[in-house]
Amino acid sequence: MTPTELAPAFFIAAVVILLTCRLVVLMAGRFGQPPVVGEMIAGVLLGPSLFGLVAPGASDAVFPPELKPVLYVAGQIGLVALMFHAGYEFRAHAGKGLAGTAVTVSAAGVVVPLLLGVGLTFAAHGHVPLFVDGVSVWVTAAFVGVALAITAFPMLARIITEQGISGTRHGSLSLASGATDDAAAWLMLAGVLSVASEKTGPIVKALGGSLVFVAVLFLVGRRLLAWIMTRPGLSDETRLLFTVAVLFCGAWFTDIIQLYAVFGAFCVGLAMPRHEASERVVRTVQGATQVIFVPMFFTYSGLNTRFDVFADPAVMAFGAACVVLASVGKFGGCWAAAKLCGEPGAVAVRVGALMNARGLMQLIALNIGLSAGIVGDELFAALVLVALVTTVMTVPVLNWLDRRDARSRTAGEPSGTAAAVPTGS
Repeated sequence: MTPTELAPAFFIAAVVILLTCRLVVLMAGRFGQPPVVGEMIAGVLLGPSLFGLVAPGASDAVFPPELKPVLYVAGQIGLVALMFHAGYEFRAHAGKGLAGTAVTVSAAGVVVPLLLGVGLTFAAHGHVPLFVDGVSVWVTAAFVGVALAITAFPMLARIITEQGISGTRHGSLSLASGATDDAAAWLMLAGVLSVASEKTGPIVKALGGSLVFVAVLFLVGRRLLAWIMTRPGLSDETRLLFTVAVLFCGAWFTDIIQLYAVFGAFCVGLAMPRHEASERVVRTVQGATQVIFVPMFFTYSGLNTRFDVFADPAVMAFGAACVVLASVGKFGGCWAAAKLCGEPGAVAVRVGALMNARGLMQLIALNIGLSAGIVGDELFAALVLVALVTTVMTVPVLNWLDRRDARSRTAGEPSGTAAAVPTGS
């Protein structure tokens, strides 16, 4: 398609995406699900698993192959804006003593599901058609383990924001743990890709690049952002322009070192100074970009998701086992680590529930594995099931915990409600 043909194709696809997402969000809200879950489901429904299956001709017309790269780029804009806001809000609520607990929770949330995923994959070897010819069983097992260890950090941030718990202890602890968790998981994914390709480049680039990025951002970038926000005579438009330039540079660099753009955006949000001008800039960046562009990110991922391979009972059984072990490993590991660090029971259990959401960060990792030849269609579908189930269950579990605590208060028992625990306590 030529650019003049691609532009109208993009506009009509955007209309379909935005209206479908809004409709599914309204329906999901009736079941207590936040908008982010509705958008994730809408993205899958617009892909080959439903729209492409029911109306393949219409699907090809609305989403021609040439449009997918455009949707990817548009979705990245929304995702970067979302994570920029999450980083800024996290810094506002982060209290003393949070870092040590977050690292411990993150370590448990990575190691436990990682080991469970590796063990399940070896147990399935020879019984389930998951393995790609020419790919070592160890590589496949390591990939499954990493996929189960991932937390959907962008979704986690959005769920926390939409639930109004960003200022609570469990909300801030989950954000900090999720950021650390995913950074570690992406580094491990780079290691798996290095082993699979028999090259050391990806892991060296990710490790070295992350160190350079953090050093430059907090030694130079933070001072530059402070100057932009406090410089007399600068208009809000100029401040917005320079801030977006810094934000996109951070997203660009972390993308090329294979840590993904969301981490660069989150770190730039962390580096933003607390200032009235910063508040205006963050609100402006967050506004229309999240409403318009984030749904395109979900749709792009949905277009790469297929569920027809579940016709094989063995694949379905493996997918169900992955869901159970992923939930036990992530939820249980994070809960136990938080308790060992002295967090109240109400905080620990909510951290476990939040950290268990995997969402589309896992789908992104799966697409990387698929393109690298590590993952076949069957394994891809089984792990997509994990992403969907663990994310959809997050808010209902949180709501159930709140109702349980409300009943305890009514009965005159100590509730220990996490929502009442401020971050800095």
